[in-house]
Amino acid sequence: MTTVDLPLLPLGRGQDLSAERGVECPGDLPPASDPDLVARARAAKEALGDRVFVLGHHYQRDEVIQFADVTGDSYKLARDAAARPEAEYIVFCGVHFMAESADILTAPGQKVVLPDLAAGCSMADMARLAQVEDAWDAMADAGIADQVVPVTYMNSSADIKAFCGKHGGAVCTSSNADVALEWAFAQKPDAKVLFLPDQHLGRNTAVLKMGYSLEDCVVWNPLKPNGGLSAEELRDAKMILWKGHCSVHGRFSADVVDSLRAEIPEVKVLVHPECTHDVVLKADLVGSTEFIIKTVEAAPPGSVWAIGTELNLVKRLAAAHPEQRIVFLDKTVCYCSTMNRIDLPHLVWALESLVEGTVVNQIEVDPETEKWAKVALDRMLALPGKSHRD
Repeated sequence: MTTVDLPLLPLGRGQDLSAERGVECPGDLPPASDPDLVARARAAKEALGDRVFVLGHHYQRDEVIQFADVTGDSYKLARDAAARPEAEYIVFCGVHFMAESADILTAPGQKVVLPDLAAGCSMADMARLAQVEDAWDAMADAGIADQVVPVTYMNSSADIKAFCGKHGGAVCTSSNADVALEWAFAQKPDAKVLFLPDQHLGRNTAVLKMGYSLEDCVVWNPLKPNGGLSAEELRDAKMILWKGHCSVHGRFSADVVDSLRAEIPEVKVLVHPECTHDVVLKADLVGSTEFIIKTVEAAPPGSVWAIGTELNLVKRLAAAHPEQRIVFLDKTVCYCSTMNRIDLPHLVWALESLVEGTVVNQIEVDPETEKWAKVALDRMLALPGKSHRD
């Protein structure tokens, strides 16, 4: 995670306040070191033509987004790739678990490329398969495994998705987490849900959308014996939340919300449900990345927003909507460091390698993992009435 301490950061129409603080635009990323990279990327894409399809996640740098054929959240992009079977190469400008999902959903002949293999996801890395298997064994020892339905957030590795598929569970996104939980609780008498890997999305959904109490939720810490929980605590819980979080969304604080409201009384606070429970409670609106984008797009001129999500997206929204005032919900500039590993030099290298006939950084999910992960994804697709967006 890339951080720089600054005052509360106004964007968009906040120019007057910005001038007062001497902050014209927060946290600008440095330009690419080679000024010829844009021309090289353009030439490589043109040479590949329809053989390549470039996906750009909303949190990517602008220097990368400009070369994306489509932009979106992780699951939307994977589906977009699957809808382009003529594309021999899928270049996924995102992080590792996203490229895995694209490999699962695309045709066998398509090759998924991640421009930098170091672009992982700290949240996804907080739930390792061996840890989850140990937790399942502990739940069996506590006599509750037969009641537990595992549900994993899209932001998880392919083998965690496969684990859920094997054990009767499903995948969810931040848009349909409530529907996924309703489905899970309906699967068994006295059902419990093991929610992976983001404790905040699980807690916020269970408490604020489904009416469960905080006392119904316990947190399984994979770094402690038996998850730090007694057998009685496991038996009493309805939601067993994995101790994971987003390193970006977890940084937003209730104190900053209070400060902004005091400073800008007309502000509306708009945050992602990966934020902590106290932040979500203080927000005016809570929703997925796509929800945040659509809310700003539909807002009238003069609207004032404090947005709690990744800074690349917040800055892009501010630039696209100068008729509104958009404020970043933090005192600290905070990019997703792993997303930002996909920069223009890596993208150019990947594209030029493909032009030369060399497939670099291909992401391949083994057939057994793919089979069971797709079972979990298909269960999500069968959920009624909710968009399948991150």
